[in-house]
Amino acid sequence: MAAFAWDVHSEEGKDAVVRKPLVALVGRPNVGKSTLFNRLVGERLAIVHETPGTTRDRHYADVEWQGRVFTLIDTGGLMGDLPLDTITEQVQKQAQLAIEEADVIVFITDVLKGVTGADQRIANILRRAEKPIVPAVNKVDNLERGLDLYEFYALGLGEPVGVSALRGLNTGDLLDEIVAALSEVPLEGEVSTGVRVAVVGRTNVGKSSLLNQLLGQERVIVSEMPGTTRDAVDTSITYAGEEVTLIDTAGIRRRGRVERGIEQYSVLRALRAIGRADVVLLVIDALDGVTAQDAHIAGYIVDEFKSVAVLINKWDLVEKDAHTATLFEEHVRYRLKFMPYAPVLFVSALMGQRVDRVLPLAMHLYRERYVHLEDAEVSDMLQEAIARRSPPRGRGKRLVIYEGHQAGVAPPTFAFTVNDKRLVHFDYERYLKNRIRERYLFEGTPLRLTFSNRR
Repeated sequence: MAAFAWDVHSEEGKDAVVRKPLVALVGRPNVGKSTLFNRLVGERLAIVHETPGTTRDRHYADVEWQGRVFTLIDTGGLMGDLPLDTITEQVQKQAQLAIEEADVIVFITDVLKGVTGADQRIANILRRAEKPIVPAVNKVDNLERGLDLYEFYALGLGEPVGVSALRGLNTGDLLDEIVAALSEVPLEGEVSTGVRVAVVGRTNVGKSSLLNQLLGQERVIVSEMPGTTRDAVDTSITYAGEEVTLIDTAGIRRRGRVERGIEQYSVLRALRAIGRADVVLLVIDALDGVTAQDAHIAGYIVDEFKSVAVLINKWDLVEKDAHTATLFEEHVRYRLKFMPYAPVLFVSALMGQRVDRVLPLAMHLYRERYVHLEDAEVSDMLQEAIARRSPPRGRGKRLVIYEGHQAGVAPPTFAFTVNDKRLVHFDYERYLKNRIRERYLFEGTPLRLTFSNRR
């Protein structure tokens, strides 16, 4: 194993940045968690179906209410509807992990079913948690059903909030209770002011092996069993005089194959790690190529506007000729065509091949996030872009771009003033991004473009 000269400091179990609080919707299957999730976030983001247990992995979205922003999590059922003699330790652990991950828990029940034995068992688990609990009774569609709320005081979780996720009744009251509960959650401070690098990918692609090579010591358990790493683990090092926090995450499985229980919530932790990172290293198995799930993970990275490099691991196991690397990179570019700016590096964590290039690349991408172009340079770029390709027409008029400048960094953000932002087509926005990259590459870093109407 390669040995590199840098200091190592354990930061396991700590968040490296102030993060948005997490609010988890929990409850037995078919009480309306996904419907309520959709109602609260204002979009149909989760699959809703009459079959119990439809939600196979969690869905999440940011919600803002009364000036407070939090991440809402729609979890699968806790399987609390199983007979008492079949509730295993794994199911209990599942509920416990939901409690551990969330800052506030919304426990959802069904007024039509009343308080079931499953509700009581889940409530017993929740009562032992040192977390704020907001009890919500769903399907309260009329005054008559509202009279049945008194029964749910028996759960011992406080005053229940009667809502109708389907009709949207009293969801504002529920959000008020959530925000009130969040006031009890202390904000976590900054742990590291250095560069945060997350290692993500599907299970068993070699993330932990890669981290061990980078550290030069066995800091993370490595196993051939998929899903060994359950939690995001932070390890701080000093590299080239700068503090770097390496975040090792659990593998992310193909949608629909995430096991209920421990691994289900480790996926949530991995996605949170992407949100905490400055630079993300997406590890892909060279023997599998870029799978649909790899592309799915890459989509999360793009959504979070993180700088990214694609690491093709296990390259030592691939039979090669003079064209193998070129053809494989073409495959990567085709499957991940929505992030063409990401550099591709072929490595072998097992053999240490090109692992010494990983951190220099990550640091380079971090610096690219903070490049700022002068206003004159952006103005020149804009004039050339318009001359080469006229803005689109629509609504009986042509889009007019009056001015543009770089408004921020991390990610590089460019603001344009236009006559009507509704005329900005996706393809023209992509065209402008390409013209910006002709001026400066911004390697590995997504660009954010904003358009506002001139007053």
